[in-house]
Amino acid sequence: MAHVTNFNLDQKFDFTAALKKSIMLMGGIGAILLVIGIFTSMGGGEHGHEAAGHGTEHVEAPADHGDHAAEAGHAEESDHHAEAAHEDEGHGGYHWSKRFFANLWINNVYFAGIAIIGVFFFAIQYAAQAGWATAILRVMISFGNWLPFAAILMIVTYFIAGHDLFHWTHHDLFVEGGAHYDKIIDGKGGFFYWPLAKGSFPIFWVARMVIFFGLWIFFFNKLKNLSFQEDLNGGTSYWYNIRKWSAIFLVIFAVSSSISAWDWVMSIDTHWFSTLFGWYVFASWFVAGLSSITLVTIMLKERGYLEMFNENHLHDLGKFVFGFSIFWTYLWFSQFLLIYYANIPEESVYFIERLSSDKYGAFIFVNLIMNFVLPFLVLMTRDAKRHTIFLKVVCTLIIIGHWVDFFLMVQPGTLGHNGGVGFMEIGMFMLYGSVVIMVVLTGLSKKNLIAKNHPMLEETYHHHI
Repeated sequence: MAHVTNFNLDQKFDFTAALKKSIMLMGGIGAILLVIGIFTSMGGGEHGHEAAGHGTEHVEAPADHGDHAAEAGHAEESDHHAEAAHEDEGHGGYHWSKRFFANLWINNVYFAGIAIIGVFFFAIQYAAQAGWATAILRVMISFGNWLPFAAILMIVTYFIAGHDLFHWTHHDLFVEGGAHYDKIIDGKGGFFYWPLAKGSFPIFWVARMVIFFGLWIFFFNKLKNLSFQEDLNGGTSYWYNIRKWSAIFLVIFAVSSSISAWDWVMSIDTHWFSTLFGWYVFASWFVAGLSSITLVTIMLKERGYLEMFNENHLHDLGKFVFGFSIFWTYLWFSQFLLIYYANIPEESVYFIERLSSDKYGAFIFVNLIMNFVLPFLVLMTRDAKRHTIFLKVVCTLIIIGHWVDFFLMVQPGTLGHNGGVGFMEIGMFMLYGSVVIMVVLTGLSKKNLIAKNHPMLEETYHHHI
């Protein structure tokens, strides 16, 4: 390691007071906007006269499916109107707290995903025996520091607001012959309530959330601690051990990330389903996580850290961001095209509700422009991937853009016409983001920034593309 020893391998990230102040300022502005948003919703009762249920827009049945499709379309329309009416009847219509809870859920799911992607990308490097990214392994794993906080926030939010967020939690949907009985949701009841009675306590659903977060936090701590022990003791045994644990984690993550997407997001639109939804949510999480890792890496490099990290490594990160932006778009388009082409009412209602809404329709296009068009055009050339200014702009756009993606997944199903992007949404995103950044950077500052005894450190030094 003659070359590598020229670098300071014991450097630690100094989380300065000035940087903390900047992050706290962002959080403070977010908190002020959030409070303004709450008071605006309380005072104006924004759209309070409209149904707050599961999208109350009129959905026409596609004509070319004949009478059967028309019948199904009308049934679907009735279901949605009934669902909306039930929400109003059971909870006194729209209330500002519903919008608050919907925003809390969007940010919970979004930032929990970015946190676990840090651990996932770390594990990928070991499973693939990759050496190029050794200099930034600690940046990746540091995102996992948010997972314990995410777990608490997710579980608490469900117990406080689950009834407002998830239509399937209403017990009378499962009472056969009752005024609100829903055959479709009753058929899915076991997925939420097993082994208890449908409409009671969703122990199966809650248990999955607890188990998934428990496993993610366990593997985060296991991989992180093994990596730090390698710093102290050296040798290759730790690398083999981390590789083994990474392989186990990747299998568990493949299953848990898909099921969590069904549980936490797709079940909001209880009647609707998509067979590739798990992949879609993973892709959205992954490109947002990659962008976050890239931004933190650039921030460190600009402050004089990560000396061996150069434009070749930056190019690789740029290629990942570029490639997985296209991958996310491929999944978005695949899901949309298949539903559009099949023209089945119970599937197409998801997109019709969003596209025909004056609250959400425009954001479909904002989503595609921020997450595909701009990243594709800006990062298309080799040079763009090797300059921090382009990557900083694109990664920031992507992080905001994929928040919009989750906003579109959650709000129409929880708030119907009462949603939208206002002070409350912007404020909570800024507040949440600043707290996550504080937690991640605090964790990053506690140990060595470089995995100094990693057996592939020399490969990082010589990495050239």
